[in-house]
Amino acid sequence: MKRRVTALLIGLLALVACTAPAPPQPVTLVLPPALPDPSASVRIAKDVTTAPVLPEVSGRRALLEPSLATARAPDIYRARFTTTQGDFVVEVHRSWAPNGADRFYNLVRAGFYDGTRFFRVIDAFMVQWGISGDPTVSAAWHEVHMKDDPHVRSNTRGTISFAKTGAPDSAATQVFVNYVDSARLDAMRFTPFGEVVEGMGALDGLYKSYGEGEPGGKGPNQARIEHEGDVYLDGFPNLDRIVRAGVEGE
Repeated sequence: MKRRVTALLIGLLALVACTAPAPPQPVTLVLPPALPDPSASVRIAKDVTTAPVLPEVSGRRALLEPSLATARAPDIYRARFTTTQGDFVVEVHRSWAPNGADRFYNLVRAGFYDGTRFFRVIDAFMVQWGISGDPTVSAAWHEVHMKDDPHVRSNTRGTISFAKTGAPDSAATQVFVNYVDSARLDAMRFTPFGEVVEGMGALDGLYKSYGEGEPGGKGPNQARIEHEGDVYLDGFPNLDRIVRAGVEGE
């Protein structure tokens, strides 16, 4: 009898071990499979006018010297993004995530996001951007990580958070806006620092058919964007882009 009980317990333990979920891998974001979007391949990019860069970033100094981009952000501010699908406005609350709010403020004011592509657009999940098309700029910011903020707000539709790896304090320049409520990201410590208050339709209309990045999908590989920049991204002609971004009132 004891031998039968022992054998049964061993069998149950083996079953539990086989069915236990594997720990998540350290990737920028844990994604569900990209969903097909039959409407994404038919869209018309809007005509936009490129604005001049802000005076304080002439000569690209702030882009190549992150140590200069350390201003404290206002408690609440708005950043307007002009894109190939129209404008959207992000309202940032420093009380939600002070480190994220300060970093985003400095990146926008320095012109970091001007001309960058929406390289990862996953229907029913999120849109991600924040890798420079200039490999020199990417190299300057690659290791300029910031401290994680305490989690205050949930990743609901329209909120914006910094992307990062599975390691703590690994966020740098990449951000994403949630297309849907994604509370599962809260436990992974993706911390919203603001939300889209105008123009969410522009983000909804971004080209989605590339899906996930190479090698798993048809979209751009992030490492290659960092190392090759726009030369590589030009091979994905349907990607939408940011024409320019600026802090409203400045």
